[in-house]
Amino acid sequence: MATELLSPLLQQRRRRRLALAVAAAASLLALLLLVVVFSSSPLTTVSSPERVDLTLVAGAREKGAVCLDGSPAGYHLRRGSGSGAHNWLIYLEGGGWCNTVQSCSGRKTNRFGSSKFMRAVRFSGILSNDHLENPDFYDWNIVVVRYCDGASFSGDAEGEDLAGNKLFFRGLRIWEAVVDELLGKGMDTAKQALLTGCSAGSLAALLHCDDFSGRFPHEVSVKCLSDAGFFIDVKDLSGERSMKSFINGVIKLQNVREVLPKDCLQNKDPTECFFASELIKSIRTPTFILNSDYDSWQIQNVLAPNGSYPGQAWSSCKANIRNCSSTQIDVLHGFKNKLVSELKVAEDNKNWGLFIDSCFTHCQTPFNISWHSPISPRLGDKTIAEAVGDWYFGRRQDVNYIDCEYPCNPTCSSRLPTT
Repeated sequence: MATELLSPLLQQRRRRRLALAVAAAASLLALLLLVVVFSSSPLTTVSSPERVDLTLVAGAREKGAVCLDGSPAGYHLRRGSGSGAHNWLIYLEGGGWCNTVQSCSGRKTNRFGSSKFMRAVRFSGILSNDHLENPDFYDWNIVVVRYCDGASFSGDAEGEDLAGNKLFFRGLRIWEAVVDELLGKGMDTAKQALLTGCSAGSLAALLHCDDFSGRFPHEVSVKCLSDAGFFIDVKDLSGERSMKSFINGVIKLQNVREVLPKDCLQNKDPTECFFASELIKSIRTPTFILNSDYDSWQIQNVLAPNGSYPGQAWSSCKANIRNCSSTQIDVLHGFKNKLVSELKVAEDNKNWGLFIDSCFTHCQTPFNISWHSPISPRLGDKTIAEAVGDWYFGRRQDVNYIDCEYPCNPTCSSRLPTT
């Protein structure tokens, strides 16, 4: 059989055809692999939290709406859309308190005392614009008010730091200036509104709840949500009321008295009236209390502020509840019982709601993982987002969930935030 020798040009053409065929086959194989992957596993959505820029309060210095160092206060606003265009969610940032000139001076060098250090923030959890992560509030106007006064947006005084520079305790003026500015940006026509916050910001939401509600016409649905703001006045393991002493310093230094309920002040001292257990007795606006009854921050800073006590070392336990001995767990059960007993007023109010889980965590609304995800804490088979939505929109009449004792709830994830 004769063999025909191919010319160089014909060889080149055949090589090109072969290469094109191989490339086409590879593309087809890749496409088939994608089809197999997506048909054999559930479709999941992975979203990146939206970054929202800082807005400084207009005329802040003239209004006295300034941080500890005198810099303008600020907030982050993401406009709503569609059916949520006329609904507003105001979120007050948390971050502890300062009760001495020294501790307040230290905050001037970071974002908790100066807007010079504030940057854009990521909106997730209850702030998210993803309807899968935030089914009820994703399309609302969302505002995060930055915390830079050190007294839960409630003080109104001035002082001097150790170097002789002014310290501005203007949390109340920040609150008033921000709300006024937002009313001028469309919040005055709100159909629905929710005031919330985390930790010290959550306590601020309780302090300002009725004032916020009073700024809207009666027909507007206005409610408040407290997340990890139910701090309790309890003796620490050494027998001292260290939290009460600390709060007393905040009130005296920053002149917090003006925002405290007048009916409470008639019978109790201002320090007692700053605690949530007293505040909720005076609030008229429908409110939802979200808290862990094994609140990690309170266990670490209120119950066991020091690492060691006679007969017990608490450093490992308060860092992770899974490290606690049976004796320590009994002490934590006592803390839970105290917190739950002080919630009785809220539990008996038909317009209020509760979600008190037994997870070792602190602040659950601003994180997708705890707010509404496959591994979120659940009570009554409801995530926090579902329970809050049921309460706010009246989808259920009774939204009062109080968990059993740790470690009874299998939905409490080790990945939940603890500080």
